[in-house]
Amino acid sequence: MQIKSQKDFFAGLMFMALGVAFAWGATTYKLGTGARMGPGYFPLMLGVLLAVLGMIVTFKALVVETVDGQKIGKWAYKPLIFIIGGNLIFGICLGGLPSIGLKPLGLMVGIYALTFVASMAEAGWRFKATLILATFLAALSYLAFVVVLKLQFPVWPVYFTA
Repeated sequence: MQIKSQKDFFAGLMFMALGVAFAWGATTYKLGTGARMGPGYFPLMLGVLLAVLGMIVTFKALVVETVDGQKIGKWAYKPLIFIIGGNLIFGICLGGLPSIGLKPLGLMVGIYALTFVASMAEAGWRFKATLILATFLAALSYLAFVVVLKLQFPVWPVYFTA
């Protein structure tokens, strides 16, 4: 059988792999029933649905003819590194790194760091636009997580509040 769309074929395989992994991981929790769902019920159903979606996409890639076979292009390493790096930096800012003595830097510093690092993945990166976006996201995050949801985590660097 010939692959008629490489992009859809490999996307379908990825969906199936993630779906199976989530469904398998959910089986370690109590599932419950449809009427009384346990903590593993929703991740299991979500994993199964994602795997079924992956099967549909993979099947379509093998059956539906495309113009050029939709070849997979080169990996975009720069955006991949900056976006994953931004998320890692956000996690470090929010929780700190006790192993090296770095105390939490808080939500505000984390949001600014995440926004600036992830924005550098864009080809036409502009400082002013990123600063406006970071400020908007920081204010919105503060309102949503601290004011409305009343979550307890450091908002400002421990160095300023201790």
